Amino acid sequence: MSELSYDQRVSEAVAAIRAAGIDGPFACAIVLGTGLGPLADKLEDAVALPFAEIPHFPRSGVSGHVGRLVAGRLEGKRVLALQGRAHYYEHGDPAVMRVAIGAIAALGAPPLLLTNAAGSTRLDIRPPALVAMSDHISLFGKNPLIGESDDKRFVPMTDAYDPGLRQTLARAARDADVALREGVYLWASGPSFETPAEIRMAQTLGADLVGMSTVPEAILARFYGLRVAGLATVTNLAAGLEGSNPSHTETKEIGAEAGPMLERLVRAFVALLD
Repeated sequence: MSELSYDQRVSEAVAAIRAAGIDGPFACAIVLGTGLGPLADKLEDAVALPFAEIPHFPRSGVSGHVGRLVAGRLEGKRVLALQGRAHYYEHGDPAVMRVAIGAIAALGAPPLLLTNAAGSTRLDIRPPALVAMSDHISLFGKNPLIGESDDKRFVPMTDAYDPGLRQTLARAARDADVALREGVYLWASGPSFETPAEIRMAQTLGADLVGMSTVPEAILARFYGLRVAGLATVTNLAAGLEGSNPSHTETKEIGAEAGPMLERLVRAFVALLD
């Protein structure tokens, strides 16, 4: 039997999602990264479906990433939340989130908010700061669209992080009384943290943040025609800054500490969406 195409896998996943009572339209879809996972448990009129019960959805083995698709209401708006994600470093596949992102597009193509934990390369952006992603640098992992055979693979990435959604995030931050910076995020494959030399290189390249997720999802989302916003929680100073030696324990602890502030911002963001 020949391997299913991505379109076929997305169709099977969407059929299972709809059979479970989850369907669009949605005001927003959110990938809940470190520190924001508990928000899925606060959605009203929620319907939840484990990733394991959705054909071709990814499995995450990272602590803090539950692995559920949850539909419900937040600030009076219908939203679709991915409670956790799978990472390139877990599977060696940059397209590991492709079916999940494709399913979001098939369920009404709502704007997609990608959240993550990140390290800061700048001493003036310190934990637990929140940073809206203005752009990204992707030099160290494979592109998730490798293998596509038609011209759709040549996805423009100018304004990958939608300017209108970034303005909405800035307005939401004012409404929620939350400080929000903007910055460029550099994707490193992980799972090992970056070396101090790599951080010096990232600074030279113009990166304000470093992390191990989000960029493949942003590329896939643009491939599927979704508008994208990126929101990072700074959980540590990057390696070598003031003697910093990042750890996953630190990432989870600071992510949890920043969770309430991040939730306020996300709620205010959703409240402003049509």
